[in-house]
Amino acid sequence: MRFKGLDLNLLVAFDAILVEGTITRAAQRVHLSQSAMSNALARLREHYRDELFVQVGRKLVRTPLAEALAGPVRDILLRVDTTAALTPGFDPAASARCFVLAASDYIMAVLLDRLLARVYREAPDITFELLPVDRGMELLERGDVDLLLFPKQFERAEHPGEPTIEDTYTCVVWEGNTQVGETLTLERYLEAGHVATRLGVDRMPTFEGWFLKRFGIQRRIEVATYNLTSPPRLVIGTQRIATVHTRLARQMAHSLPLRLVAPPVEIPRLISVMQWHRYKAHDPGLAWLRRMVHEVAAEDDDEASLMPPSRPA
Repeated sequence: MRFKGLDLNLLVAFDAILVEGTITRAAQRVHLSQSAMSNALARLREHYRDELFVQVGRKLVRTPLAEALAGPVRDILLRVDTTAALTPGFDPAASARCFVLAASDYIMAVLLDRLLARVYREAPDITFELLPVDRGMELLERGDVDLLLFPKQFERAEHPGEPTIEDTYTCVVWEGNTQVGETLTLERYLEAGHVATRLGVDRMPTFEGWFLKRFGIQRRIEVATYNLTSPPRLVIGTQRIATVHTRLARQMAHSLPLRLVAPPVEIPRLISVMQWHRYKAHDPGLAWLRRMVHEVAAEDDDEASLMPPSRPA
């Protein structure tokens, strides 16, 4: 289809080159031959009277015009995609849809296993692709994920979202720890070595780490790991402490030699949200999946499950 002299199929090729950065991978992405993709780029250059992409080493670097076109082209393709996908209804039992979710390992541990089991019972032909959350916002902006599940402080105002899970924090120690009893004072907390998580390539602190440091509580980090589910395992056999989400702590204490102790200070609750692209707001299949998320999250969402052990007076 042509619109004002431009073959609109070329926009799909342009977007693929933006994402992949090479002609070869862009061609594979949209199931074209390399020569067909090269021809598409030549036609785009002719239409816009601009190189659009310049070869630098093995990568194609965008020109200023290509940078300016990137957002509007992605927006157009998303609008077309969501419009074409709209259906008058959604029958989960008859659907073979694949949902793409980006979620933290915490959400994976406390929610997604039960969500997938629930969906399997009601819609056995629905499948899932689960992605790490580190590029989640980028994927959400591109419309490449259906749901992004992550902490509320990272949500974007330009896309709709809903709270999913609230959680408190609990300190976890090995059951053989001789330096921490039934309660944990601030003095003992500061004296102990800690296992903590730092996220992503920038090694950013997690929320409780940021909060503690902001209020002058400087932990002695002896082990820094890269995900949220490993700290409870890494205190075993040591005198170290890990400060983790209460749901996760209680879950892991069922199968590991751990004791749970209240933190010596009150840390604000973690609120996790799910977000989806604004163009998918009227997607009946996604509305059904969001309802499933809420129902599964509510199964153990009572106040008692979030309460850590008693804090020392």
